[in-house]
Amino acid sequence: MSSGGSAAALVRASHPEPALAVTAVTMVLAATWDASAAAVLLIGVAALTGQLTVGWTNDLVDRDRDVRAGRRDKPLATGALDVTVVRTSVAVALVGTVAASLSLGARPGTLHLALVAAGWAYDLGLKRTVLSWLPYAVCFGGLPVVVSLAVRDEPAALWTVAAGALLGTGAHLVNAVPDLEDDRLTGVRGLPHRLGARRSLDAATVLLLMGTVVTVAVPGEGLDAVGVTALVACGVLLLVGRLTPGRGSFRAVLGIALVDVVALLLRS
Repeated sequence: MSSGGSAAALVRASHPEPALAVTAVTMVLAATWDASAAAVLLIGVAALTGQLTVGWTNDLVDRDRDVRAGRRDKPLATGALDVTVVRTSVAVALVGTVAASLSLGARPGTLHLALVAAGWAYDLGLKRTVLSWLPYAVCFGGLPVVVSLAVRDEPAALWTVAAGALLGTGAHLVNAVPDLEDDRLTGVRGLPHRLGARRSLDAATVLLLMGTVVTVAVPGEGLDAVGVTALVACGVLLLVGRLTPGRGSFRAVLGIALVDVVALLLRS
């Protein structure tokens, strides 16, 4: 395989969409809290490299299962990517994660490394248990604390932690739905697999709407234009999802998650 093809396969194996989404949200949150350009960049490097280690480790651990399930979208399973290349990439990204995280300071750096470790715990076993949601809740709830400690040298407000945890748990349920059947074939029995597609989407909707309420009901600020807009948008998405056949509910839940993220950034 050409170097360009191998590089593209390596990117695909990193789970690029969630990695870039988490990195972007983390950097925007830091900028919203008046971090310097250098601090925003450093936080972004820490977030991205941490996400890469988790994404690549996930595909390494799941390689044999993906082969049995016939996953053509997984470069390691199809042979388009060599295992050694991915292992080396994990090691390099890990060095970058440790260096960038600790450069943020002892407290935010140590906490961020703990969150990355929670992501590995998901890869290495928790994804196959009823506690599959826990690493998502911990990581999404903990990221605002990392950013706040790095930028303002103080923990983030509790409501941002709660909103992040609700968003992360809902995101886990939504993210797992498209792969439920393939996962069942290979013995994965996380919370979404036990609930099933419909109940996973229903639970995700409730959690994300709870996150919206937490975000727009910040103590002492009242319900402003951002809050009203977020509530109306989520209500419309919920109604559309229920009335639209096929993957309408899935898309609606993704839309609610996006509204939650935007509201969190605007109100934090």
